[in-house]
Amino acid sequence: MPTLLANGGPVIWLILIAAATAAVVFIERALFCHRSTINSAEFLNGVRTVLKRDNVVEAVAICDATAGPVARLVKAAILNRDKGRDRVREAVEEAGLTEVPRLEEKLNLLATIAQISPLLGLFGTLVGFIQVFGNLQQAGLYAHISGGPDSLSAGILQSLICAAAGIALAIPAHAGYNYLVSRVNKIVLDMERAAAEIVNVVTENGTGKPQ
Repeated sequence: MPTLLANGGPVIWLILIAAATAAVVFIERALFCHRSTINSAEFLNGVRTVLKRDNVVEAVAICDATAGPVARLVKAAILNRDKGRDRVREAVEEAGLTEVPRLEEKLNLLATIAQISPLLGLFGTLVGFIQVFGNLQQAGLYAHISGGPDSLSAGILQSLICAAAGIALAIPAHAGYNYLVSRVNKIVLDMERAAAEIVNVVTENGTGKPQ
């Protein structure tokens, strides 16, 4: 690794910064998705059981004690339970509009890194070849100079290192982005299912009367 850094030229440091950023974003988002994922069916069963006893305070407490957007959607529905079915649905939709951007936060940054990392590698390749041809022009195309082959090989090595590093970053960045998108989509699907169910629960069972 020290050899690669020493011979990769200035562009390799840009690629390393992009790689570090991608790693931090992926770890933070993966942990956030992990914390946001719950057993929504079990959670809703618990809330439904409590609401059937008209214990709204305990139902809200369960939501507060449960992490994730599903719990916050359910809490919004419970707090608006006495305002009619339409208002409950609106409250759930408003909560969803707040939660989805939080789930998708920073994903665009990871996608951008995945897309531009091969371009950074190509840029480093071009810089390396510019160095090669600059050395050729300075020495004369057919001139024999001491250390000439070394100066040419350094530029070619820099080109290859940057190209490889750019591709090596793009592959896991794309994979990480797709993984996070799939996790977010699963959470959003759970939110949609929970929203539909909690509207029915609080308007038919939560208050004891259909709204």
